[in-house]
Amino acid sequence: MEEKKPRWYHPDSRTLSNLLVVCVGILLYLGLTHLPQVRAVINGFLGVLTPFIAGFAIAYLLNTPANFFAKKVFHRTKHAQVWAVVTVYVLALAVISVLLQLILPQVGDSLYSLAGNLSTYINNLSRMVQELIQRFDLKGEGVTSIVNDYEALLRQAMDFLTSSKFMDLLTASAPNLLNAGKAAVNGVVTGLTALIASIYMLLGKDRLIRQCKKLLYALFPAKGVSHILSVAGRANTIFVGFINGKLIDSAIIGVLCFILTSVLSIPYAVLVSVVVGVTNIIPFFGPIIGAVPCLMILVIVDPWAALRFGILIIALQQFDGNILGPKILGDSTGLSAIWVLVAIVVGGGLFGFPGMLLGVPTFAVLYSLMREWADRRLAKKGINADGKPLTEPPASPTEPKA
Repeated sequence: MEEKKPRWYHPDSRTLSNLLVVCVGILLYLGLTHLPQVRAVINGFLGVLTPFIAGFAIAYLLNTPANFFAKKVFHRTKHAQVWAVVTVYVLALAVISVLLQLILPQVGDSLYSLAGNLSTYINNLSRMVQELIQRFDLKGEGVTSIVNDYEALLRQAMDFLTSSKFMDLLTASAPNLLNAGKAAVNGVVTGLTALIASIYMLLGKDRLIRQCKKLLYALFPAKGVSHILSVAGRANTIFVGFINGKLIDSAIIGVLCFILTSVLSIPYAVLVSVVVGVTNIIPFFGPIIGAVPCLMILVIVDPWAALRFGILIIALQQFDGNILGPKILGDSTGLSAIWVLVAIVVGGGLFGFPGMLLGVPTFAVLYSLMREWADRRLAKKGINADGKPLTEPPASPTEPKA
């Protein structure tokens, strides 16, 4: 019998890989040329998944304490994981309730007092600036222009807040209260959905992990899946260490800032400490971002208190960067200062505040993968990082002859 020739259209592995590259290139070109439409589709898709993304974030943050309670406290009970999850959520809600009851009223009182006494603060600031100009003979055109512009800006803001235009603006925005109410209802529904989803994720995390592994082994070769799981484990270690450590570090800095501002008689200690503690979550730029608005407020209220606060922030930043931060975070990222700066700038530019927070651990994972790839390539070439041949291991000493 005549042998059957293989069909000309039978694809081999190389043809399939080339076809896949071409398809990816075409999709990438179409995505870049229709970027607004692609962004709208992605935003709509993410909007639908927002409750589950928020639920995953809550479950991820509470996973470490839940594991602690399950392994250390309830390890002898029948349903250790359930009791651990219940305990973690009760403690989290209790802590949040106590913090809100302690902080929110004082922050509200501080804002109300600041708005009510704004005119008095501006007059006092103007009087003090004029006295300093006369005492030190600072009558140059540049100094006078800066002072006049600053005072004019503050007075315009005060006049606007106390004028009928501001009330007209509030009245004109009254029809939008219905939309605000709808947004509030949607926010409550989204929050409850995220909370429920996080509880289910924590209770069923082992089953979810097994399902994900099963799907990966079904789609990819076993060797590739092992590498993916190894990378995922390393990323989880970096993210958990960085996020949990940064939250603890920021909480300590906020409490320490409140104690020191109270000792130094700096006005609005609670408001200032909350701003400093929250913005300290952002690496590198956090203290600066938190200090600028606080300094602007304190300059109006009490310039000498603003000076004390500026010195205090510098001292807190040095303490956090050199003592507290390394003690809590350790070397969880393994990045040098320049790469931390790059990660924050790029992440913040692409994704805003979440990008500034998560850019550092994300870049740390990519950095470790790139470093391993470079090490493997150098080992295959037989050279080190300086381009020199790898030194051979020393030969074992020969035994002396009898």
